[in-house]
Amino acid sequence: MNIVVVGAGFSGAVIGRCLAEAEFKVTVLDSRDHPAGNCHTERCQETGVMVHTYGPHIFHTDNQRVWDYVTSFGEFMPYRNQVKSTVGAAVYSLPINLHTINQFFGKTFDPQQARAFIETTQADTSIADPQNFEEQALRFVGPALYEAFFKGYTEKQWGCAPSELPASILKRLPLRFNYNDNYFAHQYQGIPKDGYTALIENILDHPGIDVQLSTPYTRAHAEHAEHVFWSGPLDGYFGEKLGRLGYRTLDFERFTKTGDWQGCAVMNYGDPDVPFTRITEHKHFAPWEEHEGTVCYREYSRSCGPNDIPYYPIRLVQEKALLSHYEALAEAEEGVTFVGRLGTYRYLDMDVTIAEAMTHAETFLAKHGAAAS
Repeated sequence: MNIVVVGAGFSGAVIGRCLAEAEFKVTVLDSRDHPAGNCHTERCQETGVMVHTYGPHIFHTDNQRVWDYVTSFGEFMPYRNQVKSTVGAAVYSLPINLHTINQFFGKTFDPQQARAFIETTQADTSIADPQNFEEQALRFVGPALYEAFFKGYTEKQWGCAPSELPASILKRLPLRFNYNDNYFAHQYQGIPKDGYTALIENILDHPGIDVQLSTPYTRAHAEHAEHVFWSGPLDGYFGEKLGRLGYRTLDFERFTKTGDWQGCAVMNYGDPDVPFTRITEHKHFAPWEEHEGTVCYREYSRSCGPNDIPYYPIRLVQEKALLSHYEALAEAEEGVTFVGRLGTYRYLDMDVTIAEAMTHAETFLAKHGAAAS
């Protein structure tokens, strides 16, 4: 069988590799001139720094199978995501932890004192069942910490009031009553030593896979395929005939300097009068390397236009209603499997993307395995 996989990111690469190893003939198409999608990394010619071209990606997972899979295609270096935030005239540690609480309130609490302080003097305990992001934050940390670290940043990131966003967005962020400032709590955390693009190129490196870059998908490709795996935008597959699903996109203001510009990989800016959400300094994502020069990105979030790169699905009431209609079209479409962040219109971490890609491939093989021989 001939298989067409649209998109050379993690979803497409993993599915393509699984099917190629089962002796299917796989063609992987990508409209960009490089594989790896938004995980693409490349060396800055000026500084030698490995740059996360579309914003930083830190791999983190508790899934042993996924970890074993990615590390079989490339060496991973340990990496802890330790975010800082500039608020007013001070720099704080994120996620909110004991150091953040003590510094912000000018206290010297121990863990038990800090927990009691937040619960009894800050958190709005009258909110029994938070219905949106703002209510979740007020119940979670109270108005002072919410205003400082979440309200302005969230308004810039999502372009709407936090009261319009689901509570689930904030539930993903930890609140710690110790001095642990590691953003993630997963067993495995790291970044590929040679970058994500090299990792995905290794996954795609199989004689049964034909990778065609700078090649947008057309319906003509499907005429020569028994099955299509689509990891592009769900609405894009159907020509947006029901309307466009909403996304946020990012603009990057790149600049280079000499030395260490900000002293950390990620500096958030929570104040609403600062137009960007954060500054990332990319050589800090590879602390095992040494570079005299440095590459930084200021990130600006805005609504995604027709020709922009979609990053974050908005998934508000209007989008969810439209999504249900597109999901019905996708369900009725024969010979196509919709996969990944764009194909399913969900925010997915990389490990979940890989795990789902494996499942999609295995489901296909269980149904068509006889054809592989």
